[in-house]
Amino acid sequence: MIFFQYLVNGLILGGLYACIAAGFSLVWGVLNIINLLHGSFIVLGFYIAYFSYTALGIHPFLSVVSTAVILGALGYVTQLLIINRVVTRPVLVTLILTFGLELMMNNAMLTSFTADYRKIILDSSLGVAEIADIFIPLDRAASAVIAFLLIFLLWLTLRLTSVGRAIVAVRFDREAALLMGIDVNRTYAITFALGGALAGAAGALISASFPVAPLSGPLFLSKAFVICVLGGVGSVPGAAVGGLIFGLLESFGAVLFGPEYALTLAFIVLIILLLARPHGILGVRGY
Repeated sequence: MIFFQYLVNGLILGGLYACIAAGFSLVWGVLNIINLLHGSFIVLGFYIAYFSYTALGIHPFLSVVSTAVILGALGYVTQLLIINRVVTRPVLVTLILTFGLELMMNNAMLTSFTADYRKIILDSSLGVAEIADIFIPLDRAASAVIAFLLIFLLWLTLRLTSVGRAIVAVRFDREAALLMGIDVNRTYAITFALGGALAGAAGALISASFPVAPLSGPLFLSKAFVICVLGGVGSVPGAAVGGLIFGLLESFGAVLFGPEYALTLAFIVLIILLLARPHGILGVRGY
C-alpha cells in the first residue's frame, strides 16, 4: 500500500511540475530562447499570491487568475521592448540577456521581500482525504488539477485559435510565417506572455504547498529544464508527461536514495533518455 501512497504523491507533484515547465517549454520551442527569467517569474507569482492572501484575503486558487494576468503582461512587455531586439541573434546572446534580467529581478525581490522563506498557511484548509489507507492532501491535489486544467487550456488555445495557429506556424518555420502575413514580433511577444502567465499561475499554485524565497528561482528553472527536455521542447502535452515523470522520480527517488538525491536521479534519467531519444518523449524529431 505504501507504493500507492508514493504514486499518488508523485502524480500530485507532477501536476505542479508540469505547470512549472509548460510555459518554459513553449517559449523555448517557439522563440528558441532558453528563458532564464522563468524561475524568477514563478517566484514573483508566488509573492503576488502570498501578499494577496495575507493582505487582502484572496485565496491562492483565485490568485491564479491575477498572477497569470500580471506576469503575462510583464512577459509581453519584456519580450516586446527588450528581448525582441536580440531574438534572432545566437542563443548565447539571449541566454546572457535573460540571465542578466534574472539577476536584476532576483536582487529586486531580495530587497523588497527579504531572503526569508515564506508559505501561505490557509485559514480553511481542505484537509486530507483517506482512501484505502492512502492519504491525499486535498489542497495539493486541487492545485494539481488546476495545473492540468491550465495546461489543457493552453493546448486548446494553440490548436483552436488564430493566435495559437500563428504561434505553431512561427515555431516550425519563421520565414514561411512571415510570407503568410503573420506578425512574427507580435507572435513572439504573445508567446512570451503565455509563458509568463503559466509561470505566474504555477507560483500561485505552489504558494499554499511549498515554502519559497526570492532565490528559489534557479531550483524551479532546473526542474523546468529537465521536464522540458524529457517531454520534448515546445510540446505542451510533452510538458505534462515530463512533469508527471519528474514528479514520480522525485517521489520514489526520495524514498530509495534520500530527498537530496531526487534531482540527481532525474538528471540521470534525462541523460539516458537523451541517448535513446534525443528529441524527448513527445518532441518532434529534427526540430
